[in-house]
Amino acid sequence: MSLSTRSEIDATVIAVANDTVSGWDIDLPNGITIDTRLMEDLAFESIDVVQFAVSIEQAVGRKGLPFEKLFMKDGDYVDDVALSEVSSFLCGELGVRS
Repeated sequence: MSLSTRSEIDATVIAVANDTVSGWDIDLPNGITIDTRLMEDLAFESIDVVQFAVSIEQAVGRKGLPFEKLFMKDGDYVDDVALSEVSSFLCGELGVRS
């Protein structure tokens, strides 16, 4: 899949998040948006983050993306990540202008 715009990446990230939580009992009044947070809004745990990262790699057709840049800061895991941050990370890694 060739993603060439920020909006295509945003849509892909939202779609992967929706797929990841499809069987979960999550009540988000506006559904999953680019501002949705993985931990606070979707109740992701560490295994969910790993599965989400693998699904993102599959969706964009790139293995080995350096997700530690996104999920770690100064050697510690970050408290939360918004889908917009995932999208910005992918724009940078895939060479797409945001």
